[in-house]
Amino acid sequence: MARRKMTRRLRRAGIGALPLLAGLLTASGLVRLGDGTGNAIVRELGAIAATASTATSETEPAGQDEVAVILEALKEREAQLDEREDRLADRETRLGEVETRIRAQMDDLAAAEDDLAKMLKLAEEASESDLARLTSVYESMKPAEAARLFSEMAPAFAAGFLSRMRPEAAAEVMAGLDPQTAYSISVMIAGRNAKPGNDG
Repeated sequence: MARRKMTRRLRRAGIGALPLLAGLLTASGLVRLGDGTGNAIVRELGAIAATASTATSETEPAGQDEVAVILEALKEREAQLDEREDRLADRETRLGEVETRIRAQMDDLAAAEDDLAKMLKLAEEASESDLARLTSVYESMKPAEAARLFSEMAPAFAAGFLSRMRPEAAAEVMAGLDPQTAYSISVMIAGRNAKPGNDG
């Protein structure tokens, strides 16, 4: 009973291996003195040491197993995180490549639009220049000759040239046209002038 009480006291006090060893050495010294009390203390400390050794041997393997399980779980988690990081890095790389291709395509498209706009502008300028030159040719023709030419044209086409000509030259040409043709061309010219924003 006294041994169990002392064991519980030592456990509550948190006595570890080093204090226990010191106690054993002290008890050994007391035995050398020949005191019966020393022998009793030596026996008590020996029993405590044996109990502690048994408890340690029983609990140590279980603790090692738990540590091994924890380490294995940590390794698995680390492997999962590494794999996820690799996937994210690959995805980021692919997205960067796609973004680069899209930017290159957008640059090419913008360049093509600029080229098309320049070509359309040149075409409009050339067309306008050609129309102005042709209108000048019609104005310089004799009214009767111009009237015969305009009578062969589609009314909409003839109306476009006549609306560009000087009013007096256009009037002379219209006077030489067939009345039905002159009427159709007049309707076309009036319709052009009636359109909002039309300056012709």
